[in-house]
Amino acid sequence: MSAALLIIDMQVGLFHGPEKPHDGERVLANIQHLINQAHQQHVPIYAVRHTGPAGSPIAAGSPFWQLLPELELDADTDHLFDKSRPNAFHGTDLAQQLEAAKIEDLYLVGMKTQFCIDATCRAAADLGFKPWLVADAHTCMDTPTLSAQAIIEHHNATLGGAFARRINSADVTF
Repeated sequence: MSAALLIIDMQVGLFHGPEKPHDGERVLANIQHLINQAHQQHVPIYAVRHTGPAGSPIAAGSPFWQLLPELELDADTDHLFDKSRPNAFHGTDLAQQLEAAKIEDLYLVGMKTQFCIDATCRAAADLGFKPWLVADAHTCMDTPTLSAQAIIEHHNATLGGAFARRINSADVTF
């Protein structure tokens, strides 16, 4: 086993919050396809949720903090964990879990492109993993400066090559 799927911050409050993610339904469908494929091929899935401070909308245990039920993840077989920083490796045992499972290829999907996807993709490369950025399976929201589409395209171009290999969800074979 050398591949794993890493789902980042696909949480109720981020996905269904007041600001809608760019092309969210298509991105979610692509992630669901990858989850089904991973389950069928017995590829491990790691799903992380961002945990905000007590009293924040994504504080541990809050309804908005929960992973999307539409992902149909199984806590008995999938690896679910929490983080408090954009980099999913920071302050977690993700690297140790991946090393113990002999994972090399790490397929990254989820939210938000310019924060947690970017930070985790760069960190994975720095830690010696082989990150694959699934170009049509990550998203974010518009900002006052840039549209979400521009942010996604920029990160696909910037991360793809220097930090990760870029692939579309339909081409993933694990």
